[in-house]
Amino acid sequence: SREGEPYSTLVPSDEVTINYRHGLPVITLMLPTRSERCQFTVKPVVTTVGAFLQDVLKEDKGIERAEVFATDGSKVSDATLMEVLLMNDFKLVINSTAYNVSPPVKDKLSSEHATEMEDIKSLVHRLFVALHLEDHQIRKERELLQKLDHLKGELLPLEQMKARIMDSADAKTSRLLWVGLALMSTQGGALAWLTWWVYSWDIMEPVTYFITYGSAMAFYAYFVLTKQDYIYPLAKDRQFLHYFYRKSKNQHFNVERYNKLKDDLAEAEESLRRLRQPLRLRLPIQEISDKD
Repeated sequence: SREGEPYSTLVPSDEVTINYRHGLPVITLMLPTRSERCQFTVKPVVTTVGAFLQDVLKEDKGIERAEVFATDGSKVSDATLMEVLLMNDFKLVINSTAYNVSPPVKDKLSSEHATEMEDIKSLVHRLFVALHLEDHQIRKERELLQKLDHLKGELLPLEQMKARIMDSADAKTSRLLWVGLALMSTQGGALAWLTWWVYSWDIMEPVTYFITYGSAMAFYAYFVLTKQDYIYPLAKDRQFLHYFYRKSKNQHFNVERYNKLKDDLAEAEESLRRLRQPLRLRLPIQEISDKD
């Protein structure tokens, strides 16, 4: 053998023959341990070199090494399709013996026949997808269900803590509203008492004016600080959020992590909904997305 080649013995090409039967190549070779010829029918469009070599190794347990080399001595990748390999001559190395293999030249297909073959390949591919799509969707559904269970398990203690914090913040906000009502009632009663029982309206009129003007200044200061009008529902929500975040900080409730988990949960639920819809309607996911 030539220096640098990974084999020691070269065998003439007639030891390994390739014939086409029913449109499929049949590779016939001598098994070294069993000393008998064996035929291997390959599907060149889907079978790889690695799959073919594995079949050879399974057929003869005495084979320790099986590789394919190009005529220039470079190794052919196991991922190469047999269809590509059979286009040119190659060397099949079994243990330390190399077989020169010359695939027969197939007649070139007419353009019409070639188009028909492409249509058949496309049909086979679509049938394969149709037969295996449901299995893929079922596996994906199982993964999404496991993800949902995991997210719900992480959210459960956070939801319980959030509920307690929200109850506390809501109670404080309600108390603040009642305190505000009590102060306004006290102020109104004090002004009435001072007006009718202690002083006259002539004395109390400037006092009420400045109280009204001071209230207007307070509302304007609220707008300057918050960039919002002093509307009671908005002011209540703002005070609720103030109490909520302060209580969350004290109890080490991670609001950012909670929001992230909620977003992931919503995304997983949406993915599961879109996955289950084509399972019922027997429609591809892409078609469902287009309709949405």
